[in-house]
Amino acid sequence: MRRLLPPVATLSGVVAAFAYVGAVDPNEPGHYPVCPLLRFTGVYCPGCGGLRSAHAFAHGDLPAALGANALAVVGYGIFAVVIAVWLIRAVRGVPMRLAISPVWWWGIGAVLAVFTLVRNLPFGSALAP
Repeated sequence: MRRLLPPVATLSGVVAAFAYVGAVDPNEPGHYPVCPLLRFTGVYCPGCGGLRSAHAFAHGDLPAALGANALAVVGYGIFAVVIAVWLIRAVRGVPMRLAISPVWWWGIGAVLAVFTLVRNLPFGSALAP
């Protein structure tokens, strides 16, 4: 049971965060701070729309979640796979080692940079929140 504590605690924290964002609508002003990059430069960062995406996702509205931040929805899927693997490995008693090579980190950074660039250009307005 002790080996299940880390993945279950992580999953519990994420579920609690989604429950909070699902209950407190980020579309209503005053509940959450505004993105500083958007406020001061007018540029959408890769996380802009993430709270609205999480709110829509928590309510089962996948099209709205994708419209607010498609990359965040991809992240939810990746998290679900990683937590499922972690839980299965914990049940089997196999330690979870998540070693990501620098090439993957560079790839993730490139995806974030391209997503940010495209969502701020006129032809990528469908990716803007």
